[in-house]
Amino acid sequence: MRVLLTGGTGLIGSAVVTELLDHGHTVLALARSDASATAVGRAGAEPLRGGLADLDVLRAGADQVDGVIHTAFGKDYSSVEAVTASIAEETAALETLGSVLKGSDRPLVIAAGTPVVPGRPATEADPTSTDGPGGDRVRASIAVLELATRGVRSSSIRLPRTVHNHGTGGFAGALTQIACQSGVVGYPGDGTQRWPAVHALDAAQLFRLALEQAPAGTAWHAVNDEGDQVRDIATVIGRRLGLSVQPLPTETFGPIMGPSFAADQPATSAHTRQALGWKPQHPRLLDDLENIEP
Repeated sequence: MRVLLTGGTGLIGSAVVTELLDHGHTVLALARSDASATAVGRAGAEPLRGGLADLDVLRAGADQVDGVIHTAFGKDYSSVEAVTASIAEETAALETLGSVLKGSDRPLVIAAGTPVVPGRPATEADPTSTDGPGGDRVRASIAVLELATRGVRSSSIRLPRTVHNHGTGGFAGALTQIACQSGVVGYPGDGTQRWPAVHALDAAQLFRLALEQAPAGTAWHAVNDEGDQVRDIATVIGRRLGLSVQPLPTETFGPIMGPSFAADQPATSAHTRQALGWKPQHPRLLDDLENIEP
């Protein structure tokens, strides 16, 4: 297939580029800067200059491909307003892509998040809550899946909050960055809350499998680690950085990240593995964190 990809220079998107090319697909990658265009070109993709806000560019790109994978999202989590703006931009982009693909039976695969289910690991059958600052993003992903009734082979890859590669990325990577700035590896609560995780290269494989074979209107879990306790994650980070590890008030981590960091959110991917033949094979989170450079 010829595939339009958003977020092609990100942690996940760059892995998706390699995965697609290695399996005989070609990639048209959205690139919002000269540096991004150069990077995706070096990776073997064809750059398409523009960003998520450039709806005419998205329309033109979707018109010339066999399918679309969307992994891009804003990186500013400093305030509710910043996240709301990123969600609005993404929603308009997804609506645009869907309008081009409807009636074609072409695939549209998007990145989403695993749900939080009190008391047990979340499964692919569990709905994701629309409450809180991220509720509009969940509604946008639901709208994409509903495009199944309009001739789009839509699917979502629910990613855990930690997607990692070589010790960086996701919630665990954020803890590391905060620790480097503050001089202490902190975590909210008592640290027994569990975070699921997946290696970026394994997540990329699942995006490809969904592109190639996922039925319309389906959600899948890119989860390898069902849930590592946060204090165990912090302990590895502290040892690698030579810093002390201690609990900190949830508000220390900000209005967006704090409550998310404090949530117990394990998830499973048993159905995804069985139905799509997904077989994660790259390092799990605690092992991958050993790659953090002191």
